Amino acid sequence: MVSFPLRVTRVSWEAEGVVGLVLSAPEGIVLPAWEPGAHLDVLLPSGLNRQYSLCGDPQDRDHYTIAVRLAANSRGGSAEIHGTALIGRELVVAQVRNHFRLDPADEYLLIAGGIGITPLLPMAAALAARRAVWSAVYCGRGAETMAFRRELAAIGRDRVRFVDTASQRRPDLKELVHRLGPDAAVYCCGPNGLLDEVVEICEAAGIRCETEHFGAATPQGEVGDDVVELELRRSGRNVTVDPETTLLRAIRDAGVEIESDCEEGYCGTCETPVLEGDPDHRDVVLSKAERSAGRTFMPCVSRACGRKLVLDL
Repeated sequence: MVSFPLRVTRVSWEAEGVVGLVLSAPEGIVLPAWEPGAHLDVLLPSGLNRQYSLCGDPQDRDHYTIAVRLAANSRGGSAEIHGTALIGRELVVAQVRNHFRLDPADEYLLIAGGIGITPLLPMAAALAARRAVWSAVYCGRGAETMAFRRELAAIGRDRVRFVDTASQRRPDLKELVHRLGPDAAVYCCGPNGLLDEVVEICEAAGIRCETEHFGAATPQGEVGDDVVELELRRSGRNVTVDPETTLLRAIRDAGVEIESDCEEGYCGTCETPVLEGDPDHRDVVLSKAERSAGRTFMPCVSRACGRKLVLDL
């Protein structure tokens, strides 16, 4: 994975509990291009590696912009960003990755919950620029906690509905989805409960739905049901994995290095090419099309539909 240092040149207060960071390239350096939905791996001063959605302008090749909410149940990343003097410091970032691409559709419905607005903001700007048919619903508990309200309102005007769930009833998502045409697409990012509800509604309505998670969707501790045989083709090793062991752990125990971070199926760091076999996908990163193709999978949580997988490791 390609990594490079960027300097924090701006820290801004975007909403209650939300700070924005502008990461700037050295003078004369053009940053790698990105598209709406992309995220960035950031190595924090403590050594923690975290993923944040890019929420700036893809045309700006001098800076990357991210926003981070202070999470009470975080594993330390958001607390470190909120509690550390970062202006002027260099942070190492990895080249952008995108499992939440804005694909062609006849119309779009964007649904954001809280800090889930971050990947959807550049999507809204892109849809407005191409004069697509789109609308957005942005829910948050307290208007003061909802980052980028002004920016989204300027982009969408009457296409955007803001809902303060502390004082308003959440919109009828089923009704909104059922208004869409058959070739529409729903893009949703936010808490797992919201994502689960939207996915269920869209599946029942036959509407394409893409989601971005900020946490694990399945209970921690869930491993496998059966023994899995792994062939690590490049290493020339064969590994038998019992139901109590993750495939990621088994690969490492066999002496093969593999990058990872969350180890809960939502960051995408351990994405591994599959040469043969049918993965049992249990992550929340890959799209339906990527899962159906079966060319990669996340060994931190996923298993095998059959008994064996051949991996490009």
